Amino acid sequence: MRLSLSGTKMAGLSGLRSIMEDVAASTAGASADGWLNLSVGNPAPIPVVRDMWRAALTESIAEDFDEAGCRYGPSRGSHALVESVADYFHRTYGWRLGPENIVVGPGSQMVCFAAAALFAGPGVHGERRIVLPMVPDYTGYQGLCMNDDGIAGVAPLIHREEDHRFRYALDIEALRRREDIGTMLISSPGNPTGRALSRPDLEALTALAAEREVPLLVDHAYGAPFPRIAEVRTEPVLHDSVVNCFSASKAGLPGERVGFAIGHPKYMAPLAAFMSNSVLHAPQLAQHALARVLADGRLDETTRDAITPYYREKKRFVAELLDEVLPGDVDWRMHSGDGGMFCWLWVDHPWFDDTTLYERLKERNVFVVPGRHFFVEPRLTPGLADHATRCFRLSLSANEKVITEGVHRLADVLCEMRDGTAP
Repeated sequence: MRLSLSGTKMAGLSGLRSIMEDVAASTAGASADGWLNLSVGNPAPIPVVRDMWRAALTESIAEDFDEAGCRYGPSRGSHALVESVADYFHRTYGWRLGPENIVVGPGSQMVCFAAAALFAGPGVHGERRIVLPMVPDYTGYQGLCMNDDGIAGVAPLIHREEDHRFRYALDIEALRRREDIGTMLISSPGNPTGRALSRPDLEALTALAAEREVPLLVDHAYGAPFPRIAEVRTEPVLHDSVVNCFSASKAGLPGERVGFAIGHPKYMAPLAAFMSNSVLHAPQLAQHALARVLADGRLDETTRDAITPYYREKKRFVAELLDEVLPGDVDWRMHSGDGGMFCWLWVDHPWFDDTTLYERLKERNVFVVPGRHFFVEPRLTPGLADHATRCFRLSLSANEKVITEGVHRLADVLCEMRDGTAP
């Protein structure tokens, strides 16, 4: 079979996807109960959140099925959801939005894919890339571009802190030196670190986007106004150069694939056309369910009373567990921040390697995610090659018993790697 160049790129198996397939194959069938999976990206199964979505979908099936399930809908998004989004953001932030400012897609990742196809790649002004202003960032972004070398990442500034902590900071000067920016894309709060943009960071990125006449896509999948899984330092802003992306996935509905973007009509019009030409529209029953919980306040209430407290407490529990269990004579550090779905760890020793850790933990029936997959070609980015392979991600979605046992096995493997002993 012959594939096109873009087909070859999109048919390839990314590094992280190969890890996920390894996890699925290893845990399939009767052997699954013996595994401690700290690699998953699913939101935690919080009963109150599950019940909210079940009720909203049940209501939509009962009242909206003929319109939403048995007819095609607008590619921009259902009238119910577009109107609900406009009303919600006016109540929450005072934004004045019309349908021309909103595009709904089958998940915010599809919205980002459309933006990448529209605003980056070969063009009349040369090659323009998707630039991630601060890596590490969501590994799924690396699959958005349909041509090789179409995405680039900017190395962060790294600040060591006390008590086995560190944090990344935006290197705006390094970003400004890039002349190939077609669009900028950043998650805030971020996956895998939980780091959130400060007001000065957001203002600097927005100013650069306006100067270069490119869109800045800010992915709020973990942030404000919902689901606030991780610490939010800056609320979303409405600006002509900013496309804000939101999703129901981390708010507890990942399987139904519904998200939306808000921005200036000059960016929303081509996004709406792209949806029409590719997927027609997002699933409409899920759109109606999201419209309901936005309109009646259930999503805000559930975010405030269930989602945010759950992840804040889970992060506190795991941080204390790591401090207690991991060897004190190893220079391990966790990225600072409150809440979040993940812990991002850095082991700054020449003897440490993220894929070696993965294989050794797998031998002990534990899965984590090697850190290198969250960086864009770290070997080609000065100062990142060693750092990227000395990081890894732990998921907080598992229950405390699974996490506790997994961290104890992690501590054993770190001691073996430190001492140079075989498993």
